[in-house]
Amino acid sequence: MSHQNSYPLIDIGANLSHESFAADLDQVIDEALQVGIIHMVVTGTSVSGSEAASSLCSRYGGLLSSTAGIHPHEAEECNSQALATLAALAGESHVLAMGETGLDYFRDFSPRESQREAFASQLAQAAEMNMPVFLHQRDGHQDFIDILRKYRNSLPKGVVHCFTGTESELRDYLDLDMHIGITGWICDERRGHHLHEFVSLVPENRLMLETDAPYLMPRTIRPKPKTRRNIPANLVYVLQTVAACLGKNEKYVAEMTTGNAGDFFGL
Repeated sequence: MSHQNSYPLIDIGANLSHESFAADLDQVIDEALQVGIIHMVVTGTSVSGSEAASSLCSRYGGLLSSTAGIHPHEAEECNSQALATLAALAGESHVLAMGETGLDYFRDFSPRESQREAFASQLAQAAEMNMPVFLHQRDGHQDFIDILRKYRNSLPKGVVHCFTGTESELRDYLDLDMHIGITGWICDERRGHHLHEFVSLVPENRLMLETDAPYLMPRTIRPKPKTRRNIPANLVYVLQTVAACLGKNEKYVAEMTTGNAGDFFGL
C-alpha cells in the first residue's frame, strides 16, 4: 500500500460479512492493521447479516465489534421474531450498537411504509435496551428526522453513518446531538465535493471515519486500484481528505476521530 500511516484509526462501518471478503478476510484485516487501524465495527444489515457480523467478532477477538439491525432495503423482514433475534444479539458483549437502520428512498427496495415501521421499531428497541444506534438515510430526510425526533430523548446516542447530505440536513442531525460518520464519499469529486464546504460544522467530538467497505472506494487513491472492492485499509484516504477539509494535520484528526469512536462504542 502506497500511503503509509501509523496513527491509530477506527473504521466504524465495514461490511466484512459481505461475500466479497469470504476468501481473504484474514489478509484484509492484516492490511488494515498494517496501516494503523486498531479496530473495525462490522455492520449488521439484516438478521442473518447481523448474526454473521457477530460471529466474525468471536473469530477475531478484540479487533472487531459489530452492530445488529435491519437495513431499510430489508425492512420487510422486520417482524417481532426478527426484533427478538436482534435483541438477543445485542446482548452479546461485542455487539455495540443497533442498526444499520433508517430510510432509503433512493433505491426504494422496500415499500416506504415498511421502511418507516422498521426504523421506528428498531429505535424503540434500542431505547429500551439503552443502545446507541447506527443509522442510514438516503433521500428520505424529512421522514427520517421526524421519526428520529420522536425517539431521540430516550436514545443514549446515535451516528448518522455515511453522511452524504446537504448542509441543512447536517444541521438537523447536529441539532439532535447526533454523531456523523464520513466515508470515501468525501473523496469523490463527482458527487461528494459539497461535503468539503461544511464538514467543519461537525463538532470535533462528534466526527467519526468509516469505509463502508466493500462499497465507496475513495477516488483519491493513486495509482487507481485494479479492484472495485473497498477495504478498511483505505480509511487512511478518508482521513487524508477530511484532514485537508478541516485544515488540520492527519495525526490530529486521527486521534480525534479514534477517541470519538472509542467513546461512542464504549471500546
